[in-house]
Amino acid sequence: MMLCYKSTRNSELRVSSSQAILKGLSSDGGLFVPEKLPVLEVSMDALKGMTYQETAYAVMKQFLTDFTEEELKACINKAYDEKFDTEDIAPLAKVGGTYFLELFHGATIAFKDMALSILPHLMITAAKKNHVENEIVILTATSGDTGKAALAGFADVEGTRIIVFYPKNGVSRVQELQMTTQKGSNVDVVAIHGNFDDAQSKVKAIFEDQELAKELKEKGYQFSSANSINIGRLVPQVAYYVYAYGKLLANDEIGDGEEVNVVVPTGNFGNILAAYYAKQMGVPIGKLICASNENKVLFDFFETGTYDRNREFVLTSSPSMDILVSSNLERLIYLITGEDSDKTKELMAGLKGKGSYSITNEMAEKLKDFHAGYATEEDTTDCIRRIYQETGYVIDTHTSVAAYVCEQYRGKSGDSRKCLVASTASPYKFAKSVMMAIDGKYEASDDLELLDELHRVSGVDMPQAIQDILDAKVIHTLECDTDKMQETVKALLKH
Repeated sequence: MMLCYKSTRNSELRVSSSQAILKGLSSDGGLFVPEKLPVLEVSMDALKGMTYQETAYAVMKQFLTDFTEEELKACINKAYDEKFDTEDIAPLAKVGGTYFLELFHGATIAFKDMALSILPHLMITAAKKNHVENEIVILTATSGDTGKAALAGFADVEGTRIIVFYPKNGVSRVQELQMTTQKGSNVDVVAIHGNFDDAQSKVKAIFEDQELAKELKEKGYQFSSANSINIGRLVPQVAYYVYAYGKLLANDEIGDGEEVNVVVPTGNFGNILAAYYAKQMGVPIGKLICASNENKVLFDFFETGTYDRNREFVLTSSPSMDILVSSNLERLIYLITGEDSDKTKELMAGLKGKGSYSITNEMAEKLKDFHAGYATEEDTTDCIRRIYQETGYVIDTHTSVAAYVCEQYRGKSGDSRKCLVASTASPYKFAKSVMMAIDGKYEASDDLELLDELHRVSGVDMPQAIQDILDAKVIHTLECDTDKMQETVKALLKH
């Protein structure tokens, strides 16, 4: 039986999973959600012996029902191959009493690889299924990691173009170089004079512009997204939480049916929403702990029931989380309204118009699976140093936010369940911030100068992704103001 997808802002709309992947965003501005959350067909006991690829198939076949077994397995096998530097794809590291799910072993050393390695294959398969003849233009805003992972995934993929916008001075030096040195005949990278929220809101506006869509269609183009708003990004993320639970069982770290708390450093809310979906599929997950940095808009939402982006935007050492509009939260809002698309549309209009909305007490009751915390810059730094000094394990700034919030939750709640922390990026991606946390003497050094020192301290080999940028030539130097993003897209597509 085919699982259809509907828009969070129009429950009457129905599309297949392949159509949802191709569109990225619904034409009414809503996000695609499954008409019902599927249940895993394999037992937790069976999970213990499954590879990452087998687990991914068991999860994804439940969501992407109009893909054949052959198509889906082909996409999975092309995605999760030697691009990853470990056969496990997403290994678990036990550090002290906490389990770190290392999601940074792909080509660009951040968790975005887990989904963006497969999205191009899903999209090309979906295009063939739906007899799409237009060139697919992937339009993406990034706070640092999505951009490079999407560029690497779509570079030179036939039938696609990709344009990535990132905030100038709003990403790490390594993140910027990873994007601006990206090769590919179908690739464009543009620095915007603004922050990630500016880029994200403008990209959404471009998607919603029906006149522009019509104009580009006549020229043989159609837009799609590689951002986490695309259901083709979200579904592959569910797989690694399912896999992690199976590995904990296989390693005798937990007993049958034992609940595990999941802690996720959270910006756009996609990664923690994937954990929530895994829980709904039947994985014994206890609390979903949402960890924010000083841009704590999600922490405040879970504490008060009001989402308010009217606040100072803070540039932190965890830039991939420097976000005030967490797009994927809309999918959760839709669920807690009782799948009321009119109510969801009304709340999102409030966010767009006045920058805030408030949920009802009845809706708030449905958020009991979640807990929220946040880490200051000082907390983040101290946590990196403390974990290194106590265990020798080096984590990046985003993972540190989650590790700190995890510690705080354990200390205050008395909850004794084991905790799985989503480790979302390699420390090599944020070398200066990490090394300064370990020892303040590195403050005067440049990111790239500290790579060898990080190797010495961590004992972890320098990833290929870092070696690749050290001598690479900067190819992309285009910049624009946020109000010129649409003009820039049109100009690039004339080339």
